[in-house]
Amino acid sequence: METAEKKILNCATTDPNKILPMKYKWARKHYQSGVANNWTPDEVNMQKDVETWKSTSVLSDDERRLIMWNMGFFSTAESLTANNLVLTIYKHITNPECRQYLLRQAYEEAVHTDTFIYCCDTLGLDPDDVYTMYDRVPSIKHKDEFVVNMTKSLSDPNFSTNGTENIQRFVHDLVGFYVIMEGIFFYAGFVMMLSFLRQNKMVGVGEQFQFILRDESVHLAFGTDLINTIVEENPEIWTEQFKTTITENIKHGVELESAYAHDCLPTGILGLNADTIDEYLKYVADRRLERINLEKVYGAENPFPWMSEIIDLRKEKNFFETRVTEYKNAGSLKW
Repeated sequence: METAEKKILNCATTDPNKILPMKYKWARKHYQSGVANNWTPDEVNMQKDVETWKSTSVLSDDERRLIMWNMGFFSTAESLTANNLVLTIYKHITNPECRQYLLRQAYEEAVHTDTFIYCCDTLGLDPDDVYTMYDRVPSIKHKDEFVVNMTKSLSDPNFSTNGTENIQRFVHDLVGFYVIMEGIFFYAGFVMMLSFLRQNKMVGVGEQFQFILRDESVHLAFGTDLINTIVEENPEIWTEQFKTTITENIKHGVELESAYAHDCLPTGILGLNADTIDEYLKYVADRRLERINLEKVYGAENPFPWMSEIIDLRKEKNFFETRVTEYKNAGSLKW
């Protein structure tokens, strides 16, 4: 009977240290997927990237700028994500199987942070240039500020999830953290950096972004399952007004990521242009909305079907044929 008493929030009847028997099997599945996808940045050969970066003829100025901007955004965004997980979300979600996954995700965020340390060290980038970009580039700053403001309840030391209004606020912030930050704000950057890989440029950096994308796909799957389960256990929070608020937040997230894409791509490069990325962001946003049981907004098509193939391959020769990678158990993710 213990299993039936488990809840995600506000459940004092179960011991957070007693993981068995499990009620939320999806949390365990996502944990196992994360373990199966395990990687570290120093496994990736960066020699060709060093040669490309030092060359004066391989990369254009626009391509170098695009790489630096994505390094700048992701390097600080991964730290912001890890801090939210460790300092706030873990505290409020006391269910043990969900906490096990959160610990796994926190480890992966540490690996992602280490990735940008590794890239800076290997390519000889100025860390002050990379790690202050969130403060110098308006479109990056606006994204970071939006997420910080949208998840401010989580950072309030006096916040609790007791009561309908607070549970609603918690879900609101989880949507900002998982659906908008990890599910939308990262995706223009993923398309840009993986397009380098498709062109056989900066293949080491591109391969690491590919691995980060696979991790983020599992983070997003866990986050949306978490949100949906909290709503299922607390249906009173899912009002029409609240659903409208969430939808509008996601639409604003698309606008901010679109502005970032236009800044990164003032002219078309690598077969990309900002308008095509806009279409992709709208397609992604529709999938995110549907995943948390909201109506899609845009009706957009996917202009980059190869992005889905990267996530869904189970045992692969690296999609862009840079090296052979084995995944023990990586299941397909369908959005």
